[in-house]
Amino acid sequence: MTVSGRLAFIAGQVALDASGRLVGPGDLAAQTGQALNNLHAVLRSVGADWADVVRFTWYVVDASQVQVIRDVRDAHIRAVLGHRSNPASTLVQVAALFKPEFLVEVDAVASLPA
Repeated sequence: MTVSGRLAFIAGQVALDASGRLVGPGDLAAQTGQALNNLHAVLRSVGADWADVVRFTWYVVDASQVQVIRDVRDAHIRAVLGHRSNPASTLVQVAALFKPEFLVEVDAVASLPA
């Protein structure tokens, strides 16, 4: 994918709801879904959508559960992407995130529409 123009760098999306409460304690799928909901809200606030994302970086405490993340990601973005390939992605296993109850954190880079 060729990227030109302005970029948005969105960092630190975790499973907190609008009230700052953790969604899905102990549930990687629920936490991934909430982190993606939060990411999507930020994308929309800058005039972008899933099709504009060119890169994800995932931080997880258990990389063996990557398929859970893939399944939730695909459920969130496939309606927009259709059969197009997913954006570039890196998954990093970490010893812990900033709070021990968090299982996943996601960052994204989006190419903003003109």
